[in-house]
Formats: sequence, structure tokens, C-alpha cells
Amino acid sequence: MTADIPRRDFLGGVAGFLAAMAGGGCASMASPAASSDAKASARFAYVGGYTSPERKGHAEGLSVYRIDAGSGAWTLVQVVRDLVNPSWLTLDRQRRCIYAAHGDGGEATAFQIEAETGRLTLLNRQATNGKNGVRLGVDANNRFIVLANYSSGSVAVLPINADGSLAPLSHLATLTGKPGPHRAEQASAHPHDVVFDPRGRFIVVPDKGLDAVFVFRLDNGQLVAADPPSVASRPGAGPRHADFHPSKPYAYVINELDSTITTFRFDGERGELKPLQVITTLPPTFTGNSTTSEIAVAPSGRYVYGSNRGHDSIAIFAVDDATGVLTPVGWEPTQGKTPRFFALEPSGASLYAANQDSDTIVAFRVDPATGKLTPTGQIVKTGSPSSIVLL
Repeated sequence: MTADIPRRDFLGGVAGFLAAMAGGGCASMASPAASSDAKASARFAYVGGYTSPERKGHAEGLSVYRIDAGSGAWTLVQVVRDLVNPSWLTLDRQRRCIYAAHGDGGEATAFQIEAETGRLTLLNRQATNGKNGVRLGVDANNRFIVLANYSSGSVAVLPINADGSLAPLSHLATLTGKPGPHRAEQASAHPHDVVFDPRGRFIVVPDKGLDAVFVFRLDNGQLVAADPPSVASRPGAGPRHADFHPSKPYAYVINELDSTITTFRFDGERGELKPLQVITTLPPTFTGNSTTSEIAVAPSGRYVYGSNRGHDSIAIFAVDDATGVLTPVGWEPTQGKTPRFFALEPSGASLYAANQDSDTIVAFRVDPATGKLTPTGQIVKTGSPSSIVLL
């Protein structure tokens, strides 16, 4: 999943502790034997969602599930309550901690993962000096989180302490530019995603309000604009989320307001994005209202997926290996309302669609030969899901 960090084994014992201390992030408190057993037997899903009445939220907090390796069934392990809208989750690079951004809030929250059980322990909360944190990412060295403050039009950087907790803000960058033409959705800057390129050198920040995609480098906790600092989208497109091809110089940005995906060639030395293609996420026969939400490139790099809210589907595209451009493969209904998010397994074998307004997560099998999705019949009932992290 997008922005998902490739699956890695747990580090155990003293070596893992020393690595965590040196590079920032969490050190596991489990014994080496326990870590080894957990690695062999446990898979977990962490689900964030909306809790507040203003968001019509039905979530109780941050939910932890164990996924049965044989049947694929999800069993609830823990609900971390006393959280308001833990709407976006991400793992640290060592897969020992989870960080949450809070919709409509002004803080980020850090949790430690207990390797054997998957349960979470609160480490701390830290102010982001902004409003409505929507997405966050962790740098390649596991030293900083970078968070998009949607409502206040800024991008925050917070250092990660050796134990995985968050230190106070080290930098706040305010995004500037000409707002797009949509009066309600584009009145000001609205950064909506934070995505590190595969080499960890650059950060891509799609801004829905300014119809632009910004690019930064992270220099010792400070955001430095790339050259050029941004690339413009079509007026009214509303860039929302982004993902990179795992091995080719391509990046993909899903545009919320006009339901399109833009294909870019990415210069990994300069951080420059050059648009190659704009393609609709909707089938030609659809005539209703719809906006997009999530985008992810398959681990194989052969397919790109995007979610439509209104059409309530996952759009499937094949990637041309030589050019990076997309060709539609099909559209799979998500069997629910408003798929705000979906997660691909690190292997690419399964996809989980989070239907925010029908309180379900629906599992699909991915055909590796065609990229098409087949529902497995497994549906998880959970309140207002908006983010899934698989471990």
C-alpha cells in the first residue's frame, strides 16, 4: 500500500535494540525467542477511523486485529480508545511503532507495538502546529515524521526519539500558491499526502487546494524545496494522494475533484515531476457524482489501483513498463459506501477496501496475471474505517 513500507522481518534481541537506539524508533521489549515465534505465526491489521460526531464517525478508536494465516479471518485484539479521529496510520521503518494523524486535530500520536501480541502502548502525543492532520510519513533513516496539515495548509516535521516517541516540531513549511477554481474545496492550500520516493531522497506533497504537487528534501529536520519546487495540475483537479512505481522512474497522483490520475516521470536526482498522462478513474458509462480517494501501485509495479467514492469502486489500471502510462483494466465494486482507503498486502496477493460510510472492510483476492480483484467473501465490521496498516 502506498505509502506502505515494504514488509521486513522483526529485529530481535540486543542487535535490534542497538539499531533502534542509533537510528531512532522503537526497540522491541519482547525476548528474541518471542520475536521469532511472533514472526512465524502472527499477522496483524491496524485500523484507524473517524470517531467524532462532526465527521459522523462510528469508530471507537484505533483497532488492532489478528489475521489468521490460514483462513484470512480477522479477530479483534484491542481497541485503543480516548483518541479523536485516528484517521491515518503509518509504521516506522523498523515496523516497531505506529504513528497516527488525527482528522480535525492538531497533534500526532506515537504507539509502540508489542511484537508477540500486536497490541499497542501509547508512547506520547505531540503538537503539529497545524490543523487537521491527514497523512504522515517516516523518513528513510527513521529519524523524523512528516505530516500534512490539511486545514492550515502546512507540512510539519517532528523528530523521532530513540524510544519511538515524538519530539517537538523541528520545522513547519507553509504552502503557497494560487487556489484552484472550486470555491468550496479550493479556498486555500490543502496538502493531503506525504510520500517519500523509493530511495528516500524526496517527499511528494499533493495539494488539493492549490492544484499543485510540491516536492521537498528533508535536511536534518528541515524541509527544503526541490528545483522546481512544484508542478501544476489541471485547474480544478485537486491532487490528493500519490504513490511511486517500485523500480521505474514513474509516480502517480490521484486527483480528487475531477476523478483522474496523472502519470509523471520522476527525476530521482532532482526530484522533478514531468506529467505524461491524465486518465479518468471512472468508466465511460458512469454519469453520477464521484470523487477519488486512495491510490496504490502494486508491489510488482504492473498495476495501479485507485478508489472512487460515489461510484464506490476500485479502478484497476495496467502499467506500460516502457512508458509508465496507464490503460484501464476494469472497475471492481467495493461492496460498500465511500471507499476512503484500501490497503494492498506487501505480497500484493490481497486488497482490503475500507468503506467509510458503510462501516466495513472488504477483502479481495488479486489476480497477479491480470490485476483484477475477486471478493473473498470476508467482510470486517468496523466503524468508519479510513486507514489500514498491515504488519
